[in-house]
Amino acid sequence: MSSLTYKRFLWLVVGAAFLVAPFVAYPLFIIKMLCVALLAASVNFLVGYAGLLSFGHAMFFGSAGYIAGYVFKTWTGEGLIGVLAGVGVSALLGLFTGMLAIRRQGVYFSMITLAFAQVVYFLALRLPFTGGEDGLQNVPRPVFLGFIDTTDNQTLYYVTLALIGLGFWCIWRIVYSPFGQVLTAIRDNEPRAISLGYQVNRYKLIAFILSASLAGLAGSVKVMAFGLASLTDVGWGTSGDALLICIVGGMQTLWGPLVGAILIVALEHLMVSSPEMIQIVQGLVFVAVVMLFRKGIVGQWLVWWRARQAKDNAT
Repeated sequence: MSSLTYKRFLWLVVGAAFLVAPFVAYPLFIIKMLCVALLAASVNFLVGYAGLLSFGHAMFFGSAGYIAGYVFKTWTGEGLIGVLAGVGVSALLGLFTGMLAIRRQGVYFSMITLAFAQVVYFLALRLPFTGGEDGLQNVPRPVFLGFIDTTDNQTLYYVTLALIGLGFWCIWRIVYSPFGQVLTAIRDNEPRAISLGYQVNRYKLIAFILSASLAGLAGSVKVMAFGLASLTDVGWGTSGDALLICIVGGMQTLWGPLVGAILIVALEHLMVSSPEMIQIVQGLVFVAVVMLFRKGIVGQWLVWWRARQAKDNAT
């Protein structure tokens, strides 16, 4: 089987699995997994392909959730408007944060994103419409395009699958576009990219805004499904979990965030009766992956697959 045929076959299998998933597993569980996967994918896009390590992606995820939830609850019951509002606010927040953060590199860039995330956390705690420590509760499920009622869990699942799938498609399209190739060049050798005439900071800023928008899409869908936007969504722990998922699944891979999200969210679900043990088990999983799979689960599998393909071609 050729590499291209194998990839197409894999896409068909994964697509079919997600189409039948709500008939096999609880739809809301899979929805949570998909939202976490897209958040991790947005971090993976920024870190893996643009070389920008952000510790504050929870601010985009959580702020989009608050805005989308507020729109659903007080302004309109049209789901598309609420989701677009959440994505728009996260994009604007990404623009403002990115304009300041990209002026620095390395750990200084990461610390600036973390500082902004803490500011957003404080605002979410103090602003009147967010509900403070109780969060924004009882958010009604919207109607999409005027006729798709998401109060049914299975209908909600397929709407979520379409939105999250669109997010992943955008990442794939960006990565394999000329813009994505320039980002990779900047990540690998920024001085050379500058010498070739590329406006590096502009590319970084656009990448940062795109990543923030994708995280906002995940946050908007999450609050639509669960009817709650909480301080946990904007907390630094959410950013850390997203980065952990990327490392476990595999950086610089499109499948890595999805595989990592399936593993981590499934562990949380299985250990819901022992919440004090979740962090310990996640830490052990992280150590095991770092020791055994240096490039993450998907990354290490790709290394094996490419070596096998090279061996087959040689023979």
